[in-house]
Formats: sequence, C-alpha cells, structure tokens
Amino acid sequence: MDTLVVEGREIALDQDACLCSLADWSPQVAQALAAREGMELTDAHWEVLYLLQQFYTQFQLSPANRALVKYVALNLGKDKGNSLYLNGLFNGMPAKLAARLAGLPKPANCF
Repeated sequence: MDTLVVEGREIALDQDACLCSLADWSPQVAQALAAREGMELTDAHWEVLYLLQQFYTQFQLSPANRALVKYVALNLGKDKGNSLYLNGLFNGMPAKLAARLAGLPKPANCF
C-alpha cells in the first residue's frame, strides 16, 4: 500500500493511488495528488473536481468517461462537457485521474 504525506499526516492510498478513505480528502490532498502527476490544479480543474464530488454524492459511484462528459456538459455547458476539453485538463485520463484527485474511488470500467 502506498501513502501520501500532507501537512504531516500520512494518508493511505490503494493500488490505484486513490484514497482508501474518502474522509481523508481535502484541497491540500488534491494538490499533493496532482503534484504526483506533474500537474498544478487551476480553477478549471477545481470546478470539475467539485462537480465530480457532487456526482458521487448523488449516485454513490465515480463516473466513467461518457457519464463524466455528459454530467459536465449538463452542469457546466457543452464547451466544457466534451472529451477534448476534459482530456486536455486531465492528461488524457479524465474519469480516472479526476476521480483520484477528487478523492473518489477509481471508476469501475477504467483500467
């Protein structure tokens, strides 16, 4: 099992580098996870991450790519709810990487 240290706290990660406990998530944890991916989170990332958390609260699962694109389009508009935009933000792995950064489990059909 992998761990992430944020503000002196050791946070357990599963084999997919997702948080073992959703309660461990914080913006600082998201930034530390993003740094491991070589990313710096912008306002565009944050709006998708918070939207993903809303999706998870509503449906109790992390969305796969198609559902993510549709949900973003529904809530943020078609200019952001498309694969090209989301792939650009999340290094070509929007469902998997965005879920990880939002503190959610890996979507069921992501490799």
